[in-house]
Amino acid sequence: MTSDSQSASTLLLVRPAAFAANPDTAASNSFQSTEPEAARQLVSRTALEEFDALTGALSAAAIETIVAADTPVPPKPDAIFPNNWFSTHADGTVVLYPMMAPSRRLERRLEVIEALEAEHGFSVRRVVDLSAQEASGRFLEGTGSLVLDRVNRVAYACLSPRTDPAALEDFGRRLAYQVIAFRAFDHQGIAIYHTNVMLSLGSEFAIICSDCIEERSRAGVLRSLRAARASIIEVSRAQMERFACNVLEVRTAGGEHALLMSTTAARALRCADAPPPGIDRVVTADIPTIECYGGGSLRCMLAEIFLPRFGAAG
Repeated sequence: MTSDSQSASTLLLVRPAAFAANPDTAASNSFQSTEPEAARQLVSRTALEEFDALTGALSAAAIETIVAADTPVPPKPDAIFPNNWFSTHADGTVVLYPMMAPSRRLERRLEVIEALEAEHGFSVRRVVDLSAQEASGRFLEGTGSLVLDRVNRVAYACLSPRTDPAALEDFGRRLAYQVIAFRAFDHQGIAIYHTNVMLSLGSEFAIICSDCIEERSRAGVLRSLRAARASIIEVSRAQMERFACNVLEVRTAGGEHALLMSTTAARALRCADAPPPGIDRVVTADIPTIECYGGGSLRCMLAEIFLPRFGAAG
C-alpha cells in the first residue's frame, strides 16, 4: 500500500507561450483584470520574466521542479496554471478534470503526463478522466476547485460556476474521498471561483478565510479542519483577496517543509518571521503581473507530483 503525504517533493510548472488575461474566464474570476490591448506584449513578456525568477527561487530552495513548455499554437493564455487540468496521487493515479472555459480545455496535453514517466521516472498506474462532464456543463477544475486533505482523504470545495456538485460527487466516488462542499463569497457577494484562494492545508495547519463561507456551512467546515489540524490560521476577506490563502506546503530535497507564496500573499499574511507550525522556511516569489491578469497566484501555478517513482515500493 502507498501512504499519502500532505506535501509533495516534486512540482510541475508550465512555462507559458501566450500568457494574457483570458476573456473566457473573466466573468467567473473577480481576481482577474483585463490588460489594455496596447500592453498585451509587455504583459506576456513580464509574465515570462516572473515565471523564470520563480523557477530560479524554487531551485535555490532545493525544491525539485519539472518545467514543461507550453505550445504556442493554439494559444493558451492560462497554461501557466496547470493544477487546474490534472492532479496526481500516491497510488499512481492521474486525474484529468473538466474545465469551464473552452480555451482552457486545450491545456490538457497528455504528452505532459507521458513525460513524467518517460523522462522523470514516475509511474502512472491509472488515469481517471472526468473531462466528459464538460458535455453536460459540469466542471471541476483540479486542485483549484479541490483543496485536498490527502492524509485523511477529505476534499474541501466551494461551489461556483467552476465547481459543480455532481462532478464533485464523481471525484469523491472514484478517488474514495469524503467531499465537504460549501458556498463562499467575496466582499461583493460574488462566488469565489476556486477553493484554493480561500483555503490551504499544510501538514499541521490550515489557512482559511472562514468569514467568506456561507454561515450555515461555516461551523461544519471549521470543525472538520480542527479535527485534523493543530493550527487554524484565520485571515480576513481583504487578506484573502491578496492571495493570503493561495499558498502551498512542499518538501525540499533536504527534507525541510517549505511554504511557497507570492510576495503579495507574504505581505498580506505576515508569516515570514513566524511561519505556521511545521514549516521550516518560507519561499516567496514576486509575480504581480501573473496575479493581476491571470487572476491566480503562486499556488495556482504549481501542479504537485505525488506519483511513485519506478522501482519504489507501493
